[in-house]
Amino acid sequence: MNFKGDAMTNWGRALRKGAKAFTESLSSGEYAAGGQKVICGQCGGSIFDAGSAQLNSAGLTFAGLDWADKSAATLACVKCGKILWFLKKPEKLDQT
Repeated sequence: MNFKGDAMTNWGRALRKGAKAFTESLSSGEYAAGGQKVICGQCGGSIFDAGSAQLNSAGLTFAGLDWADKSAATLACVKCGKILWFLKKPEKLDQT
């Protein structure tokens, strides 16, 4: 039996799990857009995971210049998973 290998596997798994939780803690929270608190229209949730998405256009994609397209801010509801899209980045509200 390889206890050293098992320990390393468990350590690696724990490290990945901790890194994921740390990353999620940085982006999850309540947000405001346009001066209003963001509320999910599907379930009424108010906690979201922040992200971004590329807005591809046919012309730049054809020319191989996808990187030059604009991006949008996204908020994914942690309760139901609905994704909301914003052209202006929503403001994260303080969680004090």
